[in-house]
Amino acid sequence: MLPSVKVIKAVGRFLVVIFITYLGLLAVTFVIGRVIPIDPVLAVVGDRAPEHVVARVREEMGLNKPIWQQFGIYLSKVAQGDFGNSVLTTRPVMEDIRRTFPATFELATMGILIGAGFGVPLGVWAAVRRGGFADQAVRILGLLGYSVPIFWLGLMALVLFYAKLDWVGGPGRLDVVYEYSLTPVTGILLLDAAMAGEWEVFRNAFSHLILPASLLGYFSMAYISRMTRSFMLNELSQEYVIAARAKGLSETRIIWRHALRNAMVPLVTVITLSYAGLLEGSVLTETVFSWPGLGLYITNSLQNADMNAVLGGTIVVGSIFIGLNLLADLLYRALDPRTRVR
Repeated sequence: MLPSVKVIKAVGRFLVVIFITYLGLLAVTFVIGRVIPIDPVLAVVGDRAPEHVVARVREEMGLNKPIWQQFGIYLSKVAQGDFGNSVLTTRPVMEDIRRTFPATFELATMGILIGAGFGVPLGVWAAVRRGGFADQAVRILGLLGYSVPIFWLGLMALVLFYAKLDWVGGPGRLDVVYEYSLTPVTGILLLDAAMAGEWEVFRNAFSHLILPASLLGYFSMAYISRMTRSFMLNELSQEYVIAARAKGLSETRIIWRHALRNAMVPLVTVITLSYAGLLEGSVLTETVFSWPGLGLYITNSLQNADMNAVLGGTIVVGSIFIGLNLLADLLYRALDPRTRVR
């Protein structure tokens, strides 16, 4: 079989997997929206509306149709990027998502930079000092990251670093005095402030960002350091490491240029999936810190029975996770020649 045919078949299988996965996400999201004991009609008209008004709105929303017809309408609208209007904000849900997602993106990106930036060196250090004090310290640090509830740690961090020491900014993304001093371009405050040369706004935005980002970074660091340690222990036991030591290569070169380089193949996947987890799983952090991101938007929508917003946000989060999973798979194939199509 020609190599080009193999590539086409591989790409075809890849696209089929994407289609089936996304269709499954839409189906699950649709079912959840119908199973949850919240009537979207009552969320619009109120629970004291006359019966004829409820019936009319139900018909206008298409909820009186058979379930398979509702799902077909749902698919056609989602394919056009139409998630309906939010009951809470009265704006299109997609517009709300475009407004809130940059805040989540900024928070998660800073979190993964902190998590990977500290987690990888700590994992390497623990593997090299296996069984020693450094190894035990890193493992305990990771265990705490898994065990301590993030909402409690966030509240304690606010009390200490904001209320007591005044080292960082408080809840929100900016102090009130800077709220209207910057015209948003990308929605990412640090980038917008730097592009506009508003360094006072930049410093203020950073002071608000660093604490919640550090908490998210700590929790991702716990996972990344543990996985790095595991991968490095496996690589340090390989024959090529023994051969490199026999040739007289320095331990630093063996660890950082050879063992870590090979460990980075699966580690890239771990970091990518950790990033996806931060993008979709920072709801509690955004709630504690009043961070106006997608997680807080979905939480507020759920509390107000705004199902269009909840389902739209869920689809976007799921799509991001699917996309980053596929990216992790592509990176793994690119870094490891053994997984490529022959």
